[in-house]
Amino acid sequence: QVQLVESGGGLVQAGGSLRLSCAASGRTFIGSAMGWFRQAPGKEREFVAADRWSDGRTYYADSVKGRFTISRDNAKNTVYLQMNSLKVEDTAVYYCAAARGPVVINVPAGYDLWGQGTQVTVSS
Repeated sequence: QVQLVESGGGLVQAGGSLRLSCAASGRTFIGSAMGWFRQAPGKEREFVAADRWSDGRTYYADSVKGRFTISRDNAKNTVYLQMNSLKVEDTAVYYCAAARGPVVINVPAGYDLWGQGTQVTVSS
Protein backbone atom coordinates (compact mmCIF):
# COMPACT_ATOMS: atom_id res chain seq x y z
CA GLN A 1 0.00 0.00 0.00
CA VAL A 2 1.32 3.43 -0.95
CA GLN A 3 1.41 6.24 1.57
CA LEU A 4 2.15 9.90 1.00
CA VAL A 5 4.08 11.74 3.69
CA GLU A 6 4.52 15.50 3.58
CA SER A 7 7.22 17.46 5.34
CA GLY A 8 8.81 20.88 5.26
CA GLY A 9 6.07 23.06 6.66
CA GLY A 10 6.70 25.66 9.32
CA LEU A 11 6.57 29.29 10.30
CA VAL A 12 8.12 31.87 8.01
CA GLN A 13 7.94 35.63 7.62
CA ALA A 14 6.25 37.18 4.64
CA GLY A 15 8.62 37.28 1.70
CA GLY A 16 10.40 34.14 2.84
CA SER A 17 10.61 30.68 1.31
CA LEU A 18 9.80 27.10 2.21
CA ARG A 19 10.14 23.82 0.36
CA LEU A 20 7.58 21.13 0.96
CA SER A 21 8.30 17.49 0.22
CA CYS A 22 5.91 14.64 -0.44
CA ALA A 23 7.43 11.19 -0.31
CA ALA A 24 5.60 8.13 -1.56
CA SER A 25 6.39 5.09 0.55
CA GLY A 26 5.39 1.49 0.25
CA ARG A 27 4.72 -0.08 -3.09
CA THR A 28 5.87 1.76 -6.19
CA PHE A 29 3.16 4.16 -7.18
CA ILE A 30 2.28 4.32 -10.85
CA GLY A 31 -0.11 7.13 -11.48
CA SER A 32 -1.07 9.96 -13.77
CA ALA A 33 -0.46 13.06 -11.70
CA MET A 34 0.52 14.48 -8.35
CA GLY A 35 -0.76 17.69 -6.94
CA TRP A 36 -0.58 20.07 -4.03
CA PHE A 37 -3.66 21.51 -2.41
CA ARG A 38 -4.15 23.71 0.62
CA GLN A 39 -6.86 24.43 3.11
CA ALA A 40 -7.08 27.46 5.35
CA PRO A 41 -9.35 27.54 8.42
CA GLY A 42 -12.96 27.95 7.42
CA LYS A 43 -12.22 27.59 3.74
CA GLU A 44 -12.53 24.81 1.21
CA ARG A 45 -9.54 22.87 0.01
CA GLU A 46 -8.08 24.62 -3.00
CA PHE A 47 -5.74 23.67 -5.79
CA VAL A 48 -2.17 24.96 -5.66
CA ALA A 49 -0.07 23.09 -8.22
CA ALA A 50 0.14 19.80 -10.08
CA ASP A 51 2.45 17.77 -12.25
CA ARG A 52 0.72 15.64 -14.86
CA TRP A 53 3.06 12.80 -15.69
CA SER A 54 1.30 11.76 -18.88
CA ASP A 55 2.22 14.93 -20.73
CA GLY A 56 4.96 16.33 -18.51
CA ARG A 57 3.07 19.56 -17.93
CA THR A 58 2.82 21.50 -14.70
CA TYR A 59 -0.14 23.55 -13.59
CA TYR A 60 -0.51 26.34 -11.06
CA ALA A 61 -3.26 28.30 -9.42
CA ASP A 62 -3.20 31.94 -10.47
CA SER A 63 -2.57 32.96 -6.89
CA VAL A 64 0.78 31.16 -6.75
CA LYS A 65 1.94 31.39 -10.36
CA GLY A 66 5.45 32.81 -10.54
CA ARG A 67 6.09 32.18 -6.85
CA PHE A 68 5.66 28.41 -6.41
CA THR A 69 7.31 25.61 -8.36
CA ILE A 70 6.37 21.94 -8.38
CA SER A 71 9.04 19.39 -9.21
CA ARG A 72 9.75 15.71 -8.68
CA ASP A 73 12.60 13.31 -8.13
CA ASN A 74 11.57 9.96 -9.57
CA ALA A 75 14.52 8.16 -8.00
CA LYS A 76 13.34 9.25 -4.56
CA ASN A 77 9.61 8.93 -5.28
CA THR A 78 9.28 12.48 -4.02
CA VAL A 79 7.44 15.56 -5.20
CA TYR A 80 8.44 19.02 -4.04
CA LEU A 81 6.74 22.38 -3.79
CA GLN A 82 9.16 25.27 -3.66
CA MET A 83 7.38 28.30 -2.28
CA ASN A 84 9.00 31.71 -2.64
CA SER A 85 7.82 35.24 -1.86
CA LEU A 86 5.36 33.83 0.63
CA LYS A 87 2.39 35.94 1.64
CA VAL A 88 0.25 35.90 4.76
CA GLU A 89 -2.62 34.58 2.64
CA ASP A 90 -0.57 31.48 1.81
CA THR A 91 -1.09 30.31 5.39
CA ALA A 92 -2.84 26.93 5.31
CA VAL A 93 -2.42 23.21 5.74
CA TYR A 94 -0.81 21.90 2.58
CA TYR A 95 -1.64 18.45 1.25
CA CYS A 96 -0.09 16.42 -1.49
CA ALA A 97 -2.24 14.08 -3.52
CA ALA A 98 -1.78 11.44 -6.16
CA ALA A 99 -4.06 10.32 -8.95
CA ARG A 100 -3.96 6.88 -10.49
CA GLY A 101 -5.90 7.60 -13.63
CA PRO A 102 -7.08 10.52 -15.72
CA VAL A 103 -7.90 13.47 -13.51
CA VAL A 104 -9.18 17.02 -13.71
CA ILE A 105 -6.00 18.50 -12.41
CA ASN A 106 -7.44 21.13 -10.08
CA VAL A 107 -10.30 19.13 -8.58
CA PRO A 108 -9.56 17.40 -5.26
CA ALA A 109 -12.17 14.69 -5.77
CA GLY A 110 -10.24 13.21 -8.66
CA TYR A 111 -7.21 12.28 -6.58
CA ASP A 112 -6.95 8.84 -5.01
CA LEU A 113 -4.28 9.21 -2.33
CA TRP A 114 -3.69 12.01 0.14
CA GLY A 115 -1.01 12.85 2.64
CA GLN A 116 -1.69 13.91 6.19
CA GLY A 117 -0.92 17.56 5.54
CA THR A 118 1.74 19.97 6.75
CA GLN A 119 1.10 23.37 8.28
CA VAL A 120 2.51 26.47 6.62
CA THR A 121 2.19 29.71 8.56
CA VAL A 122 3.31 33.01 7.09
CA SER A 123 3.61 35.92 9.51
CA SER A 124 3.50 39.60 8.61
